[in-house]
Amino acid sequence: MTEFIDKIKAKVLAGGSLTEDEAYALADVTDRRALRDAAAEVTRAFCPVQFDSCSIVNARSGRCSENCKWCAQSAHWNTHCDEYAMIPHNECMDAARHNASKGVHRFSLVASGKAVRGKALTEICSLLREAREQTGIETCASLGLLDREQLQQLWDAGVRRYHCNLESAPSHFATLCTTHTIDDKLRTIEAARSLGFEICSGGIIGMGETELQRIEFALTLRRAHPDSIPINILCPIPGTPLADTPLISEDDIIDTIAFFRLIHPHTQLRFAGGRRRLSREAQIECMRVGINGGITGDLLTTVGSTIDADRDLARDAGYTF
Repeated sequence: MTEFIDKIKAKVLAGGSLTEDEAYALADVTDRRALRDAAAEVTRAFCPVQFDSCSIVNARSGRCSENCKWCAQSAHWNTHCDEYAMIPHNECMDAARHNASKGVHRFSLVASGKAVRGKALTEICSLLREAREQTGIETCASLGLLDREQLQQLWDAGVRRYHCNLESAPSHFATLCTTHTIDDKLRTIEAARSLGFEICSGGIIGMGETELQRIEFALTLRRAHPDSIPINILCPIPGTPLADTPLISEDDIIDTIAFFRLIHPHTQLRFAGGRRRLSREAQIECMRVGINGGITGDLLTTVGSTIDADRDLARDAGYTF
């Protein structure tokens, strides 16, 4: 298997892409140290030393119509999450100013619901426009399954990156959510790309999928051509159908990131929710083998990491922040 790893590493470093068969064969590699070292070499070759940081703020919380089994904000589950229709103006601007002052590169507003439309979309566009004008921070949005006209409103407000997670492999997604599909998400992503948006699209690992399905997920993301892939680790939330899901190991998480790096050699792989349970050593190893960006600060309904702590972590892993 060492010969196989050397072959695919050389192919990727030469500018090639793994075939589906080569990608699925990664799961058969028994020498996981060699696998991780290959991914680390690809990371050093193609990824900038600058660690790409972003912060997300929940603009609208709870009462979501969708039945995603992992999510505290679904109206289908009794999770006692915060519920509000729109973040107060001053709270949003304070968050934008704080993140900009700390050197965070991007500021994103995220909203619950299948799609943000009408007055709510107008309000969020206004908040994002003001945040950018006041602080100079780059703005992003994650507002569900928007169409081209709605996405144009965001573009006109100065937003240049749109986020829409595929969440999991197609073969697994239908067991987790039945109110929308991965194809629905891909249509929104294609509409956003056609307007010029950068694309942020990833998902959650540890939702009961197999290792092969994690590779399937990484391959499916190639259809989205993402500039950034946020990798969340499931935090089982009481009240959701996944509340009792066993946690995957640190080794599983590190290996998954290595798979993603070899399949997406040039894409930002971004730490997202769930990483607080990892040891510092495991987080640094994740960054060695592929992670070169992160969501910092509080993460929607689960607690994230502080900006200062992430700056120290990035530096310890050899990045600038």
